[in-house]
Amino acid sequence: MLKGRVHRYGANVDTDAIIPARYLNVSEPTELAKHCMDGIDLEFVKKVKPGDIIMATTNFGCGSSREHAPLAIKASGISCIIVRSFARIFFRNAINIGLPLLECDEAVDNTKAGDTVEVDLSSGRIKNLTNAKIFTAKPYPDFMAGLISVGGLIEYTKKRLKGRENSSEV
Repeated sequence: MLKGRVHRYGANVDTDAIIPARYLNVSEPTELAKHCMDGIDLEFVKKVKPGDIIMATTNFGCGSSREHAPLAIKASGISCIIVRSFARIFFRNAINIGLPLLECDEAVDNTKAGDTVEVDLSSGRIKNLTNAKIFTAKPYPDFMAGLISVGGLIEYTKKRLKGRENSSEV
C-alpha cells in the first residue's frame, strides 16, 4: 500500500521539465533527485516527502527518451505517478526501474494538490483520504507487477538468474 501527499501538474510535462538537459551528465539517482522537476516546479525538491505521489493530466513524460527522468522522480521519494495518460517511452522507462504508474481519469479529476492519497497497486484502488472518494485504475498484469515489486527490470533479471543458479537449469 502506498500513501502520500499529491503534487499536481497539468498536461504535456516533458522529460526536460522533469530533469533539465543540463543535468544529464549526472547518472547518480540521488544527484538527479536534487534537480527533479526543476523545469516546471523549482520548489518541488523542498516540498516532496518520501511516499508522495505525482498527479498530472495527459501525456506525462513526453519528449526525449530520457531514462534520467523516471530515475530522478523515483529517487526524489515519489512512490507513484497517477495521470490520465503517459508518453509511451516514459511509461516503459519507469516500469523498467520499478516506478509505479497508474492511469485513472477519475482520480485526476477529483484530487487536488496537497490531498493525501492511498494506492493499492495490486487492485488498482486509489483512495483520496482528504475527500473520501475511491477510484479504480486498471491493475498491472502479473509480469509487470513482478517487475515493479522487485524494483525494476534489472533486479527482476538478477532474481531470475539467481533462481536458475540454485536449480538444475544452469
